[in-house]
Amino acid sequence: MNKEHNPLFKRWKKGDIRVGLVYPNTYKSGIANVGIQQIYAEVNLLEGFVCERFYGDVFNCRRSVETGTRIEDFDVLLFSVQFEEDYFKIAKFKDLKAIKVAGGPCVMENPLPLTPHFDYFYIGEIDGDVEKLLETVLSKNEDKNVLKAETILDISESESSVKVRKAELSYHLCEEIIGESVYGKSFLLEIGRGCHRACSFCVVRQIYKPCRWRNLNLLLEVAENCKKVCNKIALISPSVTDYPNIKELMWELINMGFEVSPSSIRADTIDEEIAELLYLCGQKSFTVAPETSERLRKVLRKGISDEDVFRALELVKGKLNNVKLYYMVGIPKESEEDISSIVELTKKVKKDGFKVTVSVNPLVPKPHTPLQFAPFGGFNADFCDVVNTLKKRLRQLLRLRKLGIKVSVEKVEDFAVQTILSRGNREVGEHLKFGKKAVLRKFPELLKELDLERKHWEFLDHGYSFKKLRKEYEILLEKG
Repeated sequence: MNKEHNPLFKRWKKGDIRVGLVYPNTYKSGIANVGIQQIYAEVNLLEGFVCERFYGDVFNCRRSVETGTRIEDFDVLLFSVQFEEDYFKIAKFKDLKAIKVAGGPCVMENPLPLTPHFDYFYIGEIDGDVEKLLETVLSKNEDKNVLKAETILDISESESSVKVRKAELSYHLCEEIIGESVYGKSFLLEIGRGCHRACSFCVVRQIYKPCRWRNLNLLLEVAENCKKVCNKIALISPSVTDYPNIKELMWELINMGFEVSPSSIRADTIDEEIAELLYLCGQKSFTVAPETSERLRKVLRKGISDEDVFRALELVKGKLNNVKLYYMVGIPKESEEDISSIVELTKKVKKDGFKVTVSVNPLVPKPHTPLQFAPFGGFNADFCDVVNTLKKRLRQLLRLRKLGIKVSVEKVEDFAVQTILSRGNREVGEHLKFGKKAVLRKFPELLKELDLERKHWEFLDHGYSFKKLRKEYEILLEKG
C-alpha cells in the first residue's frame, strides 16, 4: 500500500469507542469505495468515537491501516460487504467479541447467509445515518434499518417486509482519503446512484432504485475544493454518460486542470463531443460491455446494438486505441451461435486497429433481478454438464488469443459458488467455514432454475413489484 493523504485521521484517546471499518477485499478496490469514505468521515466527526480501517490484503485484515491496532481491540466492527466470495474471509471473524454490523450491496440483496456471522445488519444506504447506527447497536436496540440477525430471520420467514433506506444525494464529502485505487490516486466524485436502464441481469437497477443524480453546482464546488490535494477525479456512477449534465461537468473539470476517469460508459451514449472529452480527460482506453450476442442483448434488454458499439469505436479511434470488451456466458437460451457472434464482433474490433482486451465471466443470476429464477449456466442439468458446457464456450473465446487479443476468464466454479451464496439462507452461511468446495457439494439445488414462488430475500422492499419481476422473467424466456 502506497502512502495516503488522509485529512480525516483521528487519534484514539482514553475513553473513545473504537470503530473498525472492515473491507474484506483489496485495498485498491476499498479505497475507491464511496461508502467506505462516507462512513469513515461520519464516524471520525463524532465526539468520543475513532474509526480505523481494515482491508483484506493489508495485514491480512487483522490490524488497522492507520495505527496497526489489532482488530480484537475494537468495540464495534462495521463490515462493508461488496462481493459474495468475501463471505469466506468474513466467517473467520465470527468469534470476535466486538459488536459486528454488516452493510453494503450484498446485504441489500440477501443478508440471510451472513446471519450466523453478524450481530446486526444495516438495511440500505447509510449516508447521514452512521451516528444513529452506532447509538442503536451500542444500546443493544433495533431501528427500522438496524436489525439484529434473529430479527432478519424472523421477518424473512413471515409475510412482513423491511423498506430499504435510500439516501438523498443533497451533499457530497469535501474531504476524502486519497490513495492508490483502481482509478489511480484520485478524488472520488459520485455523480449519481442507481440506473434508469432495464438490463435484466443487473441488480443495480433494483437495489439502488430510484436513479438519482447530484446537482452540477454541488459537484463543481467539491471539485474546486479538492484541487489542492489531487489532480485526478474519478466520476462514480453505474453509467457516467447518463448524467444529464455530463458534458458540462467534464468540460469544467478539464478547465480546472483535472485528469478525469469515468467509472463506466455505455456505447450508445457516445457522440463526437464525448469522444473528444474522453481524450482531453487523459483517458488511454475505452471500455465497452456488449455482454453477449446482439440477439441475446435484445432478450436481456441491454439496449445496445452492434452498430452502437462500432459507432462508438469509430468516434474514439485515433484518440483511445486500447479497447476492453466485457462479455458473459451462461445466459438462458444461449447457443453456440451466440458465442460465435461474440468471437466475430471481437475480431472486427481487432481488425479496426484497436489493441483489444477481453474479460469473460459466467453470469450470476442475482436476487432482485428477473434472472433470479434462472439456472446457473443458463440451463438445468447436472452440475458437471453445466461446467463442461461453460468451459467449452470459454475455450472458444480463449482462441482469440491467437489473434493477439488478451483474454481473461474466471473459474466457472467460483461463479457457481457466488450463485449459491447470493441465493442462500442461514444454512449456507453455517457452511462457509468448510470452504468453497463444501458449499458447492452441499447446495447444488441452488444452481437449478428456481420456481416462481416468493423467495426468502423478497422481504427486502426496494420499491419494485415482485409480480412484475416474475412476468419479466417469463417474457424473457419466451423471447429467447
